[in-house]
Amino acid sequence: MESMKVGAKSAITIEQSTGRILFEKDAHSKRRIASITKIMTAILAIESGKMDKTVTVTDSILKAEGSAIYLKVGEKIKLSDLVYGLMLRSGNDAAIAIAESVGGSVEGFATMMNQKAEWIGMENSHFTNPHGLDDSNNHYSTAYDMAILTQYAMKNKDYRKIAGTKIHRAPNPNEAWDRVWKNKNRLLTEKYKYCTGGKTGYTKKARRTLVTTASKDGIDLITVTIDDSTDWADHIALYEAGFNQYSMVEVLPEGPIAAIKKGFYKKKAHLRSPLVYPLTEEEKDKVKVTYKLQKPKKKWRNEKKWPEKVGVAELILDSKVLYKKTIYLKEEKKTVMETWRHMFMIFAGADRDG
Repeated sequence: MESMKVGAKSAITIEQSTGRILFEKDAHSKRRIASITKIMTAILAIESGKMDKTVTVTDSILKAEGSAIYLKVGEKIKLSDLVYGLMLRSGNDAAIAIAESVGGSVEGFATMMNQKAEWIGMENSHFTNPHGLDDSNNHYSTAYDMAILTQYAMKNKDYRKIAGTKIHRAPNPNEAWDRVWKNKNRLLTEKYKYCTGGKTGYTKKARRTLVTTASKDGIDLITVTIDDSTDWADHIALYEAGFNQYSMVEVLPEGPIAAIKKGFYKKKAHLRSPLVYPLTEEEKDKVKVTYKLQKPKKKWRNEKKWPEKVGVAELILDSKVLYKKTIYLKEEKKTVMETWRHMFMIFAGADRDG
């Protein structure tokens, strides 16, 4: 995918579960990001635990310009409906109402956004508002940071549901009919059947920004483009290349590590889940795994003093560590099936000589 050409100033495609970068172009440059900001606003609202809370809309929404869900001052609306309006219609009024409800004020919410960004590891991002409008020169991120934010958000089932919703119906207290919002993400609604969600963005200074997610044949990808006039086509091209070139490979199974055949760690060192990683056909034959384990201590003779984590399995390609998987320490225990099989053999006399 390295040789691909995209129209974006900054772009990146990563695999969702591991974060492996499959394509990048100037992915760490700080840029204005417009409404893809709202991914952070949405995940903070979802994690607030207040999604069923009713929000009373204040006159702060009158400051919102651009795209809106046309809230009225004084109306009452559920926070969950505000998040749908935020993600599907990119409502800047919804963003302000969410910020006040969850953060107490727009400024308070911006502090929460920056704390969350730091926690996720978004090292080149700073937020001053919940919507991404060009009201500050100090509101920016990078393609890479927005990818890892999306990777984090996609772990949340409520976020996945909202971001992947094509049409949402919300009550409208001011009219006789409900509000019906169609998602602005045309990759999801019409252009690419493997798209599972995302967020669009545009301002005059940021130009077109776009974050999308897509899944096919067991591989989940995230693509971010910033300042890209051909973003729909670029996202599809990046996904098609990613799906064609990579597949998820189980390098090590869950359970005891078979390669550790002697010493203290035999049958005790194990993985709690399989080591699965996106690899090309060519890479499959080249990857190696090395094990870095703590030196066993004398006090470990007492099983109660065993540490939980004892090292990492490192996936290596061309002398470079691609991925690290935690190794845990576990007593070798017979499974219920093994115990029953043993008992059956005794009763059947199969364990006796002759």
